[in-house]
Amino acid sequence: MNIEEIREYCLSLPYTTEDMAFGPEYLLIRVFNKIFACIGLECPDYFVVKCEPEYALKLRERHPAITPAWHWNKKYWNQLSLHGNLSDDLIKSLIRHSYSEVVRKLPKTTRTTHPDITAIK
Repeated sequence: MNIEEIREYCLSLPYTTEDMAFGPEYLLIRVFNKIFACIGLECPDYFVVKCEPEYALKLRERHPAITPAWHWNKKYWNQLSLHGNLSDDLIKSLIRHSYSEVVRKLPKTTRTTHPDITAIK
């Protein structure tokens, strides 16, 4: 996948928005104003997604193209290289996982009034 395909896939998920709150070199993808992906526009060789901590470690062990995200809490955020051997299916799965991790921590009222956000797996 390339950066534009990743952006389009992220924005296809329910209630997502994009902004450049960190400056013009970063595109942030959010669900209900919570970041679940960050795309570096000046260096479109990677992007960052949130991850459950134990799963993040397993992914890093199995895939050299997945590393702790620089400038992010390395316990929760992985950086995915687009020049590695990550399949499109794995990338999409990790985007959905990131989205789900963020949704899981949204207020219960938000999750219950928008049940389609919890259907993403």
